[in-house]
Amino acid sequence: MAKRTPKAKKTEHQEFVVVAYAEDLEQARNYETLLKNNDIETIVKERHDKSTDTEMIAVMVPEDSLDEAHVVIESQDAYDDFYDYALDDEEDEDEFEADFYDDDF
Repeated sequence: MAKRTPKAKKTEHQEFVVVAYAEDLEQARNYETLLKNNDIETIVKERHDKSTDTEMIAVMVPEDSLDEAHVVIESQDAYDDFYDYALDDEEDEDEFEADFYDDDF
């Protein structure tokens, strides 16, 4: 099996752009890990938005990796949504089975 090699880093200055805003630092770090595991350079920046007096956490990637980063994040989000849906179904089945076996005598 061929070993994956990291993409070559450009020596010139790269423009970083926001690929996603995270709800909290944990989510931002999860995105960062996900993107780095897919060989996409990532920066997490916290910013204070003075107009709304809120903290924003931006996950940033090089501009030339933006499309790939979107695909990676959207794929993971779709997987997470599917997994959450499957867990909800299991909980519903457990409740149904518990009611089914109750004796009403």
